[in-house]
Amino acid sequence: MATGRNGLTYADAGVDIDAGNALVDRIKPAAKATSRPGVMGGLGGFGALFDLKAAGYTDPVLVAATDGVGTKLRIAIDTGHVDTIGIDLVAMCVNDLVCQGAEPLFFLDYFATGKLELDQATRIITGIAKGCADSGCALIGGETAEMPGMYHKGDFDLAGFAVGAMERGHELPSGVQAGDVILGLGSNGVHSNGYSFVRKVVELSGLGWDAASPFSDGALGQALLTPTRLYVKQALAAIRAGGVHGLAHITGGGITENPPRVLPEGLACAIDLCAWQLPPVFRWLAETAGMVEAELLKTFNCGIGMILVVAESEADALTALLTAEGEAVFRLGRIVEGQGVHYQGRLL
Repeated sequence: MATGRNGLTYADAGVDIDAGNALVDRIKPAAKATSRPGVMGGLGGFGALFDLKAAGYTDPVLVAATDGVGTKLRIAIDTGHVDTIGIDLVAMCVNDLVCQGAEPLFFLDYFATGKLELDQATRIITGIAKGCADSGCALIGGETAEMPGMYHKGDFDLAGFAVGAMERGHELPSGVQAGDVILGLGSNGVHSNGYSFVRKVVELSGLGWDAASPFSDGALGQALLTPTRLYVKQALAAIRAGGVHGLAHITGGGITENPPRVLPEGLACAIDLCAWQLPPVFRWLAETAGMVEAELLKTFNCGIGMILVVAESEADALTALLTAEGEAVFRLGRIVEGQGVHYQGRLL
């Protein structure tokens, strides 16, 4: 190779290849800790391999999901508390997969920033690895993009991609009928939806991220960064026990918009709003913004992060199983003839 005076380099343009390589070395132990049957090889290849037969599948149907964290990232960036935002990323993908009846198998992440800061990136991806480990899927690859000029200093973005599988014929929803019982699993707070609205409410309140939280212990910013709950292992246990006809992850659109996605034509959800108590964070948001109840219900999860539609004959057994798995389980109502979601009682 010819030698001579070196001119402009990639590093001079703002992209540090050595930092990217150092990040891969740092996160390899965290990724390795998520390994599960079916994983082939490690990080660093041009693609990630997974063996479905080794994972125990005979005639699998694959299910894929992708999502991000949204403007909850803005709070993480502004406060510097980035350790749990990766859990949100994983949860937004794998909680959707399990609604189809699928077991999450592997996960890939996309992390983009203007200037790669090793400590920050390591904390973020370690959080992603924790989310994967807690949901039983492997972090088998990803992409780190350093793009000067695209992001302001300190900013970053995240996207996630999850693949799961179920044996053919086990897809959900299936068998939903009038008389089925609706069970709700408690949320951890706002999870990862509606944060453009949340941030607007905080702005209206005049509070800073480091102010005392008006609805919980600790600082407001940290309270709003409570990570999205992972429902995978609990939901899979319920599915395998039998009697689960459908699941709905309560994300954007809230309780009003998500459950109808698992219903056949001509059926509706009848939900009793007195079946659970509205968590303080939602009451504070509603009161500060002057929200009416209907708007609250189609914006946020309102304390219910996952809904299961189950056979009436199995409702008690599944409630006991989910409670043993550590869930707060609420009997919300029933499937009835009609369309959409019908409410009775009041949350506010």
